[in-house]
Amino acid sequence: MVKNSFISVITQKEKEENSGSVEFQVFLFTSKIRRLTSHLEFHKRDFLSQRGLRKILGKRQRLLTYLSKKKKVRYTKLMDQLDIREPKTR
Repeated sequence: MVKNSFISVITQKEKEENSGSVEFQVFLFTSKIRRLTSHLEFHKRDFLSQRGLRKILGKRQRLLTYLSKKKKVRYTKLMDQLDIREPKTR
């Protein structure tokens, strides 16, 4: 499995201080998503990991929707930092 350098960007002190903020939770979900995506490139038939990925994607989407409704400036800044594209609207 390929290690992603994105995961080790935060320190333990930052983890303890900011673990409850929406931005930090989105950051952790994004790192998990990228790690699982690289895993699934090699293991295409790992259906349990695919299910876990879909669950994490849903959680991150709900947090991003909450953040976009409450604090639009923080939302756009976070989207730019994490290089996430805007979700499609219906």
